[in-house]
Amino acid sequence: MDRRVVLRAAVGGAVAGAYGMGFSSTAEAGGKPPHRTIFVAGDSTAATYATADVPRAGWGQALPVFLRPGIGVVNGALSGASSKSFADLGRLTLILDAIRPGDVLLISFGHNDEKAEDPARYTEPWSTFQDYLRLYIDGARRRHAEPVLVTPVERRRFTADGYVYLSHGDYPDSMRALAATTRTPLIDLTALSFALWAKRGPEGTKDYFLHLAAGESPNYPDGVVDNTHFQAHGAIEVARLVALNGSTIPGRDFEALGETSIPDDSLVWPATRPAES
Repeated sequence: MDRRVVLRAAVGGAVAGAYGMGFSSTAEAGGKPPHRTIFVAGDSTAATYATADVPRAGWGQALPVFLRPGIGVVNGALSGASSKSFADLGRLTLILDAIRPGDVLLISFGHNDEKAEDPARYTEPWSTFQDYLRLYIDGARRRHAEPVLVTPVERRRFTADGYVYLSHGDYPDSMRALAATTRTPLIDLTALSFALWAKRGPEGTKDYFLHLAAGESPNYPDGVVDNTHFQAHGAIEVARLVALNGSTIPGRDFEALGETSIPDDSLVWPATRPAES
């Protein structure tokens, strides 16, 4: 069978009311419930986007491409969310009500925690950011699930000389320190994506981020230049980094991880953004 068909069967698209939450979910081909589920708590860089957003995609949307059938993904990542606002809006509670023993919770925030001008989202890296992240860690562990901290993916930032530079301040270091003190597995997506952007350079990274010329996509008729969010290719490659470096992620498909080119249409865009529906 063509691999694209297999991938689509494994992904299954958005399932309304998944685990009672209305988040996007994946299941085995044939509609069987997954043996284990990966939950994603994060922001717009990880979120699942809709058909009206194509080719925009988040790494949580692309993660099922690198998982074997029988592993579910419930992507609760919400555009604009910080570790604080996600919890304050009740999104963490929805996940903790649904998560089961043996499941995994990927926790990735930072982009919106940095917004000091917005008290609903801002956290201070060495105090309230860690305090909120502990809610996710402790909540998962109380339910005998496995929390995994994921440092925020880097933005596309280059100097005039073409050198990539870091943009998240102390937030990645704060998360690394928390992972060490709480003995929580860590995927250092900040460092991993920084290295990838440095390798690709200013021009090569445009294919990863949402850079589209006018007329290139019917969903962006005037074009778009976005150095934070991804198009499908970028979401796939960031998801690859997460899966390759997440030793506690169940059901990793090493055949897919070894494929150098995953087609963009391996992703599924539901009719509406599931985390916002």
